[in-house]
Amino acid sequence: MNRTGVLLINLGTPDAPTPEAVGRYLREFLMDGYVIDLPKPLRWFFVHVMIVPRRKEQSAKAYQKVQLPKGSPLLVHTRELAANVAARLNTNDNRYAVEYAMRYGNPSIATSLEKLCAQDVARIMVLPLYPQYAESSFETAVVETRRRAAELGCADRVTFLTPFFERPEFIDSFASRVVEHLEKHPAEHVVFSFHSLPERHLTKLNPQHCLRAVDCCAQLSEVNRHCYRAQCLFTAKSIARQAKLKRGAYTVSFQSRLGRAKWLGPNTEDVLKSLAQRGIKRVAVSCPSFVADCLETLEEIAIRGRETFINTGGEELCLIPSLNSHPVWVETICNWIRELGD
Repeated sequence: MNRTGVLLINLGTPDAPTPEAVGRYLREFLMDGYVIDLPKPLRWFFVHVMIVPRRKEQSAKAYQKVQLPKGSPLLVHTRELAANVAARLNTNDNRYAVEYAMRYGNPSIATSLEKLCAQDVARIMVLPLYPQYAESSFETAVVETRRRAAELGCADRVTFLTPFFERPEFIDSFASRVVEHLEKHPAEHVVFSFHSLPERHLTKLNPQHCLRAVDCCAQLSEVNRHCYRAQCLFTAKSIARQAKLKRGAYTVSFQSRLGRAKWLGPNTEDVLKSLAQRGIKRVAVSCPSFVADCLETLEEIAIRGRETFINTGGEELCLIPSLNSHPVWVETICNWIRELGD
């Protein structure tokens, strides 16, 4: 047992861009109590009766718009990342066994963990690919991994990489993508769009602080260090500083709302409309809560967001590519794995 296992975890994607496959994926995703935090009977009703029957057709059409020959973008990019990380780590020997998994969909965490255990690895380093902490992303991935590892009898071999929203290597990697893009496609304004969350997801974790004041997340401190919104704002400010963006040249927003609950804002769609109405003609959008391009970046931003911006008076909106399997990001992941193994 001298080999080390590595498991990269991303959110998930349907097996195919069809209503049936999308429906299966949405039911698994939305029935997670960390995602929709309602009592299970009520959650079942909302998911199976109210949400999935209405959304599976629409979502399937959205997935079809971004589908790649080798699969969905999230799956393709995560698979390529895992392959490149394995190749880089095993340049001089064959010490590392690298697998990837999806919290929802395939390959599942259980399947990928079983593959690693079958190789009799001495330890398993798990990297949930979520920069910022949220129960509906990082926490549920950790809980599911621990549960499956316990079933396989390898729980004592598992170690997790913590959220990396403030790590310089992550900030540098994203900032380099922003700079590289803006050099080729100049823009008047940059929008940093993060996945939104219901406000109650934050307030229930820290009811004495979260969202109690307008500027409660302006500076990262010990009080708000584990707050998703504070982490997002810190990430955006750090990337902007590294990319040498002026203070008024960028805006932070939140996307991908679902349902009628109050979600974190400002909403990305509203921000894009406002920028166009102000006379801004060229906008670039970066999505630093996603380390791989997916439906939320390629369809929601690059297609629908662009249409919204242009229809409101803008001329061009460009999506800044995510980290995907960029060599700098591959090297960063490898360094973190080596560091975690020390």
